[in-house]
Amino acid sequence: QVQLVESGGGLVQAGGSLRLSCAASGRTFSRYAMGWFRQAPEKEREIVAAISRSGGTIYYPDSVKGRFTISRDNARLTVYLQMNSLKPEDTAVYYCAADLAVLPSSDITAYEYWGRGTQVTVSS
Repeated sequence: QVQLVESGGGLVQAGGSLRLSCAASGRTFSRYAMGWFRQAPEKEREIVAAISRSGGTIYYPDSVKGRFTISRDNARLTVYLQMNSLKPEDTAVYYCAADLAVLPSSDITAYEYWGRGTQVTVSS
């Protein structure tokens, strides 16, 4: 089992940047592929990035490709999401999640463990 705690959210102007962190508990962190998801009010939760156990395989949907960067530090039990060129439509609660798999999945149902989320608000 792994517990996840997100941090780094906040209020930023359009065009700005934020870096989210997700700290995991447990020594099995490196066994999990990790994902970042977001959920805006009255919208479904959607994936924004995912990374394999080793960090060698990464997935982004087109909506954030070129603006968001996911990375992980297995020694620090942490996964990061660097978000640049933020837009008002990026406003959402951002969640990290863990999937006991080698490769990252874009399927939300693949992820077994979830953090509580961190709010990101982008003003225009």
